[in-house]
Amino acid sequence: MGGISIWQLLIVVAIIVLLFGTKKLRTLGADLGESVKGFKKAMSDDKAKDAEFEKVEQKQADTTEQKTKEKEQA
Repeated sequence: MGGISIWQLLIVVAIIVLLFGTKKLRTLGADLGESVKGFKKAMSDDKAKDAEFEKVEQKQADTTEQKTKEKEQA
């Protein structure tokens, strides 16, 4: 009760195919796939930038610490 049966889904899919046509739906699917790929690439690029930024921050912290030690010794 209240759920969507397989027959209802098939009817909805048939109506969508009739309204838009298979070529337009194929194009829509390809566009959606490219969008997902682009999003995944952007996310992985963002993670790589974050890792690089952390390395730079650590290097700066190490340099600052080294300069502080040198000042204390002088």
